[in-house]
Amino acid sequence: MSVSQVDVAVLGAGMVGVSAALHLQARGRSVAIVDKHPRPAGETSYGNSGIIEGSVIEPHYFPRSIASLARYALNATSEANYHFSALPAVAPWLWAYFRQASPERAAVSARGLLPLIKAAIPEHDEFIAESGAESAVRRKGWVKLYRSQPGWAKAQADAARARKEGMKIDEFDEKSFAELEPSMRGPIAGAMLMHDAVSVQDPADLAGAYGDMFLSRGGRHIVGDARTLAESGEGWVVQTGEGPLHAREAVIALGPWSDDVFRPLGYSMPLGVKRGYHLHFAAEGNARLGRPIYDADGGFVLAPMRRGVRLTTGAEFALRDAPPTPVQIDKTRAVARRIFPLGAPVEPQPWLGRRPCLPDMLPVIGKGGKHRGLWFDFGHQHLGLTLGPASGRLLAEMMTGEAPFTDPSYYRAERFA
Repeated sequence: MSVSQVDVAVLGAGMVGVSAALHLQARGRSVAIVDKHPRPAGETSYGNSGIIEGSVIEPHYFPRSIASLARYALNATSEANYHFSALPAVAPWLWAYFRQASPERAAVSARGLLPLIKAAIPEHDEFIAESGAESAVRRKGWVKLYRSQPGWAKAQADAARARKEGMKIDEFDEKSFAELEPSMRGPIAGAMLMHDAVSVQDPADLAGAYGDMFLSRGGRHIVGDARTLAESGEGWVVQTGEGPLHAREAVIALGPWSDDVFRPLGYSMPLGVKRGYHLHFAAEGNARLGRPIYDADGGFVLAPMRRGVRLTTGAEFALRDAPPTPVQIDKTRAVARRIFPLGAPVEPQPWLGRRPCLPDMLPVIGKGGKHRGLWFDFGHQHLGLTLGPASGRLLAEMMTGEAPFTDPSYYRAERFA
């Protein structure tokens, strides 16, 4: 039995896929989302720091200092961990990532990222208002915390550049920061309050609210296997639990699993994966956090969430589907307890997520050049929650022939040819 025909099948129900589906729907397209999970945010969008960012002016580059590289090579830092057995597979991608961090190439990435960042909160705000999700967000910004003087000096220089782009950032010394976040403790060199950001109490809940809005407007969310995508006549077909779904156009928005679909179709893009973990904790006594706190020296975030204080880790470089090895949680927990009174975990195991990354830390947004009606929207690195609605708008403008709100050439798939 056929599920029937739609204009567009969006493969992937994370923040990126749901946002693209909403923008296409708003432009008159009939849309079905296909995902292995029955609800949005079943994978990468389920776990992150919960920050919708508006103050990033540069992507997360590969570190190039000798000291940092030495620490990473020894697995001696909580910021990064790697599986030695995975190095033969991930080393080519790491080398490409390192090369893209050169000053010249990094400048190109920064130019490509900035218009998406500037559009991120306005696009989210429209979805938040329309979905009735305002109670799920906080508008208190987020904090970058520095415990070392060298890190603080660099942060002040970075903040000066960000202010030139119109971003609002306040600086705090140890005393004034204690007034902002009374439950935080320990000596610090300084802190930056990034005002141009919104945080959420649960990223999965926000994606779910957007998904419910999509359904209420006539969209469909169908459980199926995106890997079955194939050309069919003048369009595409994908197998679902309700039968084959036919669509004139297809969007691959599967995050770290996108290569499972685009590679069999003949596309070669260096999609890598940074794995990461989170675990929720109770706070001791009356301790509270008003907003997410990023410890720049430890590479982790403490974020107030609906289920408790979420402790996130930095990046783990491993095979995408390798078993979890949450050693970074233990490392970061010890440091985090020195700066905030974390209590006991409120869940038995850390959650493992996978961030989809291209070496230049820009997403792929646009047309698949080898096929008619095939489109890409993936590779949003650490910023999938942030950039989903903005990239969805850009993709929908391209698909429907509207003038794109920013130059899409930065995100073309062919840039890796």
